Amino acid sequence: MVKKLVVKKLKSVGKDSQLSATIRESAQQIWLAGLGAFAKAQEEGNKVFDALVREGETIQKTTRKVAEEKVTEMASKATGTWDKLEQVFENRVARSLHSLGVPTRDDVAALNKRVAELQAAVDKLGTAARPKAAVAKPAAKPAAATKKAAPKKPAAKSDS
Repeated sequence: MVKKLVVKKLKSVGKDSQLSATIRESAQQIWLAGLGAFAKAQEEGNKVFDALVREGETIQKTTRKVAEEKVTEMASKATGTWDKLEQVFENRVARSLHSLGVPTRDDVAALNKRVAELQAAVDKLGTAARPKAAVAKPAAKPAAATKKAAPKKPAAKSDS
C-alpha cells in the first residue's frame, strides 16, 4: 500500500510539476504581455498625448476667435446703447431748456445772422443818408454890434 501511495504521489508530483510549469509559463507570458502593454502604452501614449495637444491648440484657436467675435459684438451693442442713451438725455435736456425759455444754439445762430443782416442794412442806409460835402461853405455872419455885454457879477468874498 505504501508503494501505491508513493507511486500515486510521484505521478501527482509529475502532474503537479507539469501544472506548476504551465502556471509558471502562463505567469511569465502574462508578465511579458504586461511589459509589452506598458511599452506600447508609453509609445502610443506619447502619440496620443501629442494628438491631444494638437487638438487642444485647435480648440483654443477656435474658442479664442469665437470669444473675440462675441466681445466685438457686445462692444458694438454697448456703443449703440450708449449712443441711444446719450440721444435720449440730450433730447430731455433740450425739452427742459425749451420749456424754461432758454434759446437753443440754432436760435442764437439765427439771431446772430439776423443782427449781421440788420447791421449791414443800417450801414448801407447810413452811407446813403450822409450828405455829400458842400461845394462852397456859406460865409460866416458878422457879429451883431447891437448886442449888449452882460453885466459882470461881483466876485464872491472868501471867508479867509
